[in-house]
Amino acid sequence: MKRIRLLIVSLFTIATGIYAVSAQGSSCSSEECSPTVYIMSKGKGDCHVAQQNAANDFMETKRGGFQQAHNPQFIFSTHDNRFALGIGGFVNLRTSYDFMGAMGNIDFVPYDIPMKHNYANQQRIMMDASTSRVFVKAIINTDRLGRILVYTDMDFRGGEQFSYIPRLRSAYMQFKGFTIGRDVTTFCDLNAAPTTIDFQGPNAYNFAFNEMIRYEHSFLHNHLTLGVAAEMPSVNGTYGEHFSAIYQRVPDGIAYLQYEWGENRSSHLRVSGVVRDMYLHDNKNGKNTTELGWGVQLSGHIDIGRWVDIYMNGVYGRGITPYLQDLAGSPYDFAYNPKNPERMQTMPMWGWQAAAQLNIVPGRFWLAGGYSEVNLEENNGYLSANEYRKGQYVFGNAFCQATPNITFALEYLHGTREDMGGSMSRANRISIMAQYNF
Repeated sequence: MKRIRLLIVSLFTIATGIYAVSAQGSSCSSEECSPTVYIMSKGKGDCHVAQQNAANDFMETKRGGFQQAHNPQFIFSTHDNRFALGIGGFVNLRTSYDFMGAMGNIDFVPYDIPMKHNYANQQRIMMDASTSRVFVKAIINTDRLGRILVYTDMDFRGGEQFSYIPRLRSAYMQFKGFTIGRDVTTFCDLNAAPTTIDFQGPNAYNFAFNEMIRYEHSFLHNHLTLGVAAEMPSVNGTYGEHFSAIYQRVPDGIAYLQYEWGENRSSHLRVSGVVRDMYLHDNKNGKNTTELGWGVQLSGHIDIGRWVDIYMNGVYGRGITPYLQDLAGSPYDFAYNPKNPERMQTMPMWGWQAAAQLNIVPGRFWLAGGYSEVNLEENNGYLSANEYRKGQYVFGNAFCQATPNITFALEYLHGTREDMGGSMSRANRISIMAQYNF
């Protein structure tokens, strides 16, 4: 409490100019600028050493991968490096134009492609700043628990499209290998997908947030990592007349094993699995029952020198709609069996994506492209002719890191949706992006 009061007083005195603080000189790497570090308490020792230690804490805990934030530009730290607080974020504007089929979604989601095109949905222009983000990251170095990391961030994707309501993305604490709170699902391999302007990303990827308790531990000089987690279940099914929805009672169980190799362990392969015990009520028998959902995934990133990066993931399972981007929120975890409506069945589904990135000027200018698809399989004749069967997602983009804080990008997207009856529809999008990190 004493340190918190000291921090508040110090922030106030900075604003009023009463209390002088020293700032680390800014020097840029190929990826981003070194942060400016403010020392918020007096103490013995070299102030510049304390600044460097605080900066190192943030660099060592920086997490890369899909939609992960840069390090904050400004860090406030105590002189003994017991506590450091970073505040950062970015402003992002995406401008998109849909043609030859307009997407019925602010993001490019093949599941939402209209199956019948008319005068109203042939073209569409959008300008969107809702993916702009603000985050707070705190690092506390303790004697008993070691380094504790506390992180929270938000964007403006709450509510309806273009409503700009703040939305909590993640809020978690980490210590001794544990992650407790809300974070990206453990089933997601953050480094297995390329950067895209499209906020959704490849439709076979599984980037989603969830509440969880997770434990991770590394072996073999940090080349092998095991992770296990219990996560909040999200179930969407088609119940029919004989079943009803009830509250879930068992968390989703997720585990992964990852092997890393190469310089700085920049390449990896990961095997992941999820098991779901999904509860529902049997109206005829007057009792609760469950359906078993499960999924397996192979994912990875291969760094071929400094010039080429390869990304991929493939997933197969039954009743795992929250873990496939294109099917998230759809009612296909389970459905009644048309041949016997008094019985339930989980729905089989699978998807894969592969992409390559060519680093023309490493860390500053790169080109990327890839393909992704998701398939929902027929089961005992349940799905009708006008229901989703397959979605495809093709992308190509170019990113330019004009300065360590400013990024420009251009992207082309092509998607298709095919229904069970064989009908198919297409959509196309061109997007440009400008982003400033702070």
